[in-house]
Amino acid sequence: MPPRIPISSCQSQLLRNCLDHAPSFSLSASPALASPLQSLAAPTPQCSRSFSTTPARPATRLRRRFLEWLDNKGAKYRTPRGPRGTNYVTRPVKTGDIYDDKMPFPNNTLFRSEPVLSDRARELIWTSVMKEGMPLKAVSAQFHVDMRRVAAVVRMKEIEKKWTRENKPMAAPYAAAVEAMLPRANLSSGENRFEPINDIHIHSYTMQQLFVPTSESREFTREDAAKAFGDYILPPDAKMRIPELVQLEKNRAAGMEPEQARAAFIKSAAQSEAAFATNQRARMQAEEERTTRVRAGRFEFRFEEVNADDTGSTGRSRKAVGWRYGVPFYDRKRGQVKIPTSVE
Repeated sequence: MPPRIPISSCQSQLLRNCLDHAPSFSLSASPALASPLQSLAAPTPQCSRSFSTTPARPATRLRRRFLEWLDNKGAKYRTPRGPRGTNYVTRPVKTGDIYDDKMPFPNNTLFRSEPVLSDRARELIWTSVMKEGMPLKAVSAQFHVDMRRVAAVVRMKEIEKKWTRENKPMAAPYAAAVEAMLPRANLSSGENRFEPINDIHIHSYTMQQLFVPTSESREFTREDAAKAFGDYILPPDAKMRIPELVQLEKNRAAGMEPEQARAAFIKSAAQSEAAFATNQRARMQAEEERTTRVRAGRFEFRFEEVNADDTGSTGRSRKAVGWRYGVPFYDRKRGQVKIPTSVE
């Protein structure tokens, strides 16, 4: 709301008071009218906030040039190109024999706009999981979309369809407008792979160079290499998000028919996901049995039994309560020996 102006501090109210006391038939200054006019001539208090009557400043040179460019050369950038591609202000950059039109910022030539999943692609993922019953790993491997993104797409699509059934308003025009401005992936045949699906985390212990003596007749596998770096280092096959793909490639290399290899892959992926879901339910059930809930009006207090021996010899065990909080590190404390005194 606009600020309210106090009535007693404005000259317009004083003038209105003068006219209210003036007789309608008198054309000459009367004593009753002279005193208010004299008060107008005297200094009066200012309003609590003054409004500027200065005319707007003319457009600057840069703004005039921008408006001229927008009416001439920039007119084609008003609307996106739609399915034909992006419509960024920068010109297509030629890399080799291919023109790259995914550079949205003229002054940052190293940035490339990554594609997003179109609504058709998201609907295809939801149909594969919810209607056809395919495992998440199989859908991720089929469309080359990360498994976490597949799960997120399914959740969001479920919420969208639920809101549609409940006749809740959705920002569909806004989503379509934003999608039209970005590069899109429809997950159709002939397109490039959307994203890598089996990237693994590189442990810091594996960044060092080791010399492990072994006989020439021995087969040195990835499991042996992981064990050489440490007892707790997992091999890449165990760290992959979809380790079943390794067995799929082995079956193909062994001469198995592609359809049979794919069927075996889908079956193994479904079994692994079912086992993971069973373990998650068992873990949540065990956690619920250890927790005592006490309702107190608006709040709920949760108590869980703990063992003091789980804190470890130094009190910094990961099983201890609050090991993330309240346990200071002594890296910067004076008097602490920071040089290793023994080699284990």
